[in-house]
Amino acid sequence: MIIGMTKSKIAVTLPPTLVARARRAVRAGHADSVSAYIAAAIEEKTKLDELSDMLAEMLAETGGPLTERERRVADETLGIERRRKRRAA
Repeated sequence: MIIGMTKSKIAVTLPPTLVARARRAVRAGHADSVSAYIAAAIEEKTKLDELSDMLAEMLAETGGPLTERERRVADETLGIERRRKRRAA
């Protein structure tokens, strides 16, 4: 919930299915209004984008993503059993 912020009115075009979902969410009490619901969705998307950017930056600073060997060693160390990929028939 965004408190104490000045609001700006904008017009957006959304697919009817998304509008229906937002309205259902409001009726279910998940948000005070469709605008509040969409604002919360944008807030969450922004957080995900920022996390993605931060991860990319961290990977760039540390030499990139784990190699298959590094991932296997990490899984073994953590006691995680990896599933094998099935080959398409």
